[in-house]
Amino acid sequence: MTEHPSDRAQFKAMAEGTQEDWAKIAAASASFNRELPDRVLAHLKMLKGDCGGFAVDRLEHSLQSATLAHRDGMDEEYVVCALMHDIGDILASASHAELGATIMRPYVSEANYWMMAHHGIFQGYYFFHYLGLDRNMRDQFRGHPQFERTAMFCARHDQNAFDPAYDTMPLEAFEPMVRRVMARPKNTIYMRPEQKAAE
Repeated sequence: MTEHPSDRAQFKAMAEGTQEDWAKIAAASASFNRELPDRVLAHLKMLKGDCGGFAVDRLEHSLQSATLAHRDGMDEEYVVCALMHDIGDILASASHAELGATIMRPYVSEANYWMMAHHGIFQGYYFFHYLGLDRNMRDQFRGHPQFERTAMFCARHDQNAFDPAYDTMPLEAFEPMVRRVMARPKNTIYMRPEQKAAE
């Protein structure tokens, strides 16, 4: 839906902005931000069809990872992180873990953010040596509070999520979870301190 020009800020440079301008921007942003889960889910669907040499395509791997986490009794936020952990593959193939983590950072705990951001290095334990890399690259983080959590994610919900015969749950089963987890940011520079304290 296109906004009427009267619903838009009138400044040509932010330094000229007024309270009224920023009220209009805030109102438009609220509507746009409510649609974020739809955009994220649409982007996730773009993983379909590209196997990248694996036995399943990237969407199936993501769904399988989330299914394994869900059936393992992990909480909803963790399950959504499992679903989203490789969403960065399309736009950031050389840094996919960091991109997925950045998308989810405002909505998840620091522990889940760290796990997502570092899972690429931890996943390397299972294959880096076949590429001439150090499979123990993750050891640089040994002693970090989230080391074991991230190693567990890779062992139980990532490296084993490439089975074409697995009874994977459909994306529709996870959509309500995504919407709940992304309903409101927990941490962002755009929240006042009292809003963060109320979370």
